[in-house]
This record gives sequence, C-alpha cells and structure tokens, in this order.
Amino acid sequence: MKIRRTDKFKKDYQDLPKEIRYRFKQKISLLMGNTRHPSLRIHKIKGRENLWELSITMDYRVLFEIEGEYLVFLSVGPHKIVDQI
Repeated sequence: MKIRRTDKFKKDYQDLPKEIRYRFKQKISLLMGNTRHPSLRIHKIKGRENLWELSITMDYRVLFEIEGEYLVFLSVGPHKIVDQI
C-alpha cells in the first residue's frame, strides 16, 4: 500500500496540533502493518462510493480514497470534517 496526499491534506496537516501530528504518524505506522487494526476504526462513509474515514483520536479524523494500490489522503482534522463532505 502506498500513500498520496492532496494539497488540501498537506495544508490541513500543517494546521494540526503537534500532538495530533504525532498520533497521526503512529496510526500510519499501524495502517501500513495492518489495515484492519482495530484502533484505526476505518470505515466507509455512507452514501459515498469510495470515501473512507480513519480515526486518529476520538476527535480527529482522516478522510481518504482508495485508488488501486494507493491510499489518497484528502483531508485531516476534527471530526466535523466528516460532516462537511
């Protein structure tokens, strides 16, 4: 599995608190080892064909799509980013 990041994701990531960026890196390490790790809480967004959510913490999420062998990170931020799609 490979990762791509959109420009929006890169901007969102820079705006995250330092602790959340650290936790994000931990989650990505887990993801690369086991996409079904329970602490990732990955699930598909209802009503969207190819949009997925990954939990960094109870309050922060990553939205991504799967394109072949790539995970394309679209956005990262507080849980409300899910409501904005």
